[in-house]
Amino acid sequence: MFIVGSYTLAVILCFITMLCWGSWANTQKIAAKSWRFELFYWDYVLGILLFSLILGFTFGSSGSQGMGFFENLKQAESASIISALAGGIIFNLANILIVAAISIAGMSVAFPVGIGIALVLGVIINYIGMPQGNPVWLFGGVALVGLAIVIDALAYGKKAAQAKKVPAKGIIISIVGGVLMAMFYRFVAGSMAKSMESPEAGMLTPYVAVFIFSIGILISNFVFNTILMKKPFEGSPISFADYFKGGMKEHLTGILGGMIWCLGMSLSIIAAGKAGFAISYGLGQGATLIAALWGVFIWKEFKNPPKGVNTLLTLMFILFAIGLAMIIVAGN
Repeated sequence: MFIVGSYTLAVILCFITMLCWGSWANTQKIAAKSWRFELFYWDYVLGILLFSLILGFTFGSSGSQGMGFFENLKQAESASIISALAGGIIFNLANILIVAAISIAGMSVAFPVGIGIALVLGVIINYIGMPQGNPVWLFGGVALVGLAIVIDALAYGKKAAQAKKVPAKGIIISIVGGVLMAMFYRFVAGSMAKSMESPEAGMLTPYVAVFIFSIGILISNFVFNTILMKKPFEGSPISFADYFKGGMKEHLTGILGGMIWCLGMSLSIIAAGKAGFAISYGLGQGATLIAALWGVFIWKEFKNPPKGVNTLLTLMFILFAIGLAMIIVAGN
């Protein structure tokens, strides 16, 4: 299987993770023009599962290092499988809440608030689980990213006040989703072997961990998303029959979104072998910055802002950049 051989390559993969995690929600924004996000989400989940299999059959099964995808899957112990499944279930609930928040409050607020909280808490949780990296640089960088999140929320507040509409429900859902999102990665990390070259008996390689994780997402989706379809945050209830009314464009958009997210997840887990789980997760969740860029410059969610908003946004981006740089230095 493919194994990361250097910290530099690990950081590069984490940056790709950042791009993937910060960009996949654009597919939901595109689909939202004609497709409810509850329906979009079924295809999104299928995209995650599909890509986990593709990666397992290719990078997870090639090369002479480590243990192949099928070989590792056969020897996996129940404790490792349950841990990865739990990660998928927790992630799915968190992600559904954040996707719902995107549809209510917009990308510029749902991602910075939800994923921002996930970044701060997630780094702490993963560092406690496996301390790796300089804590001063790591948590200093996280603190700056947290400050950037607060500034982004202030900027959004000014814009929302201008429109005389403050979507409190969207913000609350983002917060709850962010807290849950901070927890899932540790469960997946706990299922994995400490050595990718010589995995311990019963433990999982990154490729098998992501595959089982994706199964947890799919299984839990029949509970979480079914409930959401019957009792949506916004709009009227919908049925499974509505899903089959969608065209090829709607379905492929959702699948693409899931594949993009899963690429990011896979690279983050693979990179963690060299970077450590706290740093790998923290850099990946810099996706908040990418999502904010999409929201501001592409989706024009801050079009014609009131006085002071552009200054706040500029400061937010600067703090994010410095914070992410500090997280990178923490691993050297």
